[in-house]
Amino acid sequence: MASAPDRLLLRLEWRVVRRLDGRVRGAYRTAYRGAGLDFVGLRGYVEEDDARHIDWNATARLDEPQVRQFTEDRELTLWLVLDRSASMTVGAPGRGKHDVLAEVALTCARLFSRGGNRVAALLHDGVTTRVVPPGTGRGHVLRIGHELGRAAAASPAASTTDFAAMLADAARLARRRSLVVVISDFIGTGDWDRPLLRLAHRHDVVALRVVDAADDDLPEAGLVLVEDAETGEQLLVDSSDPLLRARLRDAVAERDAVLAGRMRRAGVPLHRIGTDGDVLSALVAVVASTRWRRV
Repeated sequence: MASAPDRLLLRLEWRVVRRLDGRVRGAYRTAYRGAGLDFVGLRGYVEEDDARHIDWNATARLDEPQVRQFTEDRELTLWLVLDRSASMTVGAPGRGKHDVLAEVALTCARLFSRGGNRVAALLHDGVTTRVVPPGTGRGHVLRIGHELGRAAAASPAASTTDFAAMLADAARLARRRSLVVVISDFIGTGDWDRPLLRLAHRHDVVALRVVDAADDDLPEAGLVLVEDAETGEQLLVDSSDPLLRARLRDAVAERDAVLAGRMRRAGVPLHRIGTDGDVLSALVAVVASTRWRRV
């Protein structure tokens, strides 16, 4: 019998990956001028050039050796930086934030590996970091899926997500220029602006924020016991209190504005993916608004 990651990947391949494949393949290309299929122009021949690239017709017309230039397809390495902290367990059974993260991560991994690119993953649970080194192929994507399954089976310790450490690990491990996709709810504390800036300076970084209604709203149910998933702190509150609800809305708006400002200063596009939404539609929007560079 197929394992849970096998079943999930098969479902995603039929429902999402096949429909997104063409969009992603056209979403990035290198600025490097070399050997390839797309002709971009001519330039004068220099000693280091391959003589096979000389355009003899242009050379005869200009009476000077001319070399054809092409847009070159080069291997891309995708790094998935995955937040597996306690706050990512929020949500309905089977459709929590960690479930959506797994779907998005495996979809991205399979899409890019189909083009022969390498995919790696960094899983951070707020305390420890597990790494799946770069690899390619469907089997490698399944390895990432099994690591995600292991992380879901373990109960994350109540702790605040250390984004600075997570981003610093990504910068240390991704040695060559890569596409880095950070998938998280971005609920945490601490100063991680500088690590994000360093990461974005060297790599193409995209942030996918997974959100659930429980992050932003409190149902009107009288006295309720609420718990901070990151710290384990509990508090008895009156969820029907209009003053409390107004303060909660203000805090959510401030948190969102601070996060958007951090991403904007780093030049990192931020996309929102809801647990109640469709992964395909969300990823189509991400691909449509992002032009990734191969280097």
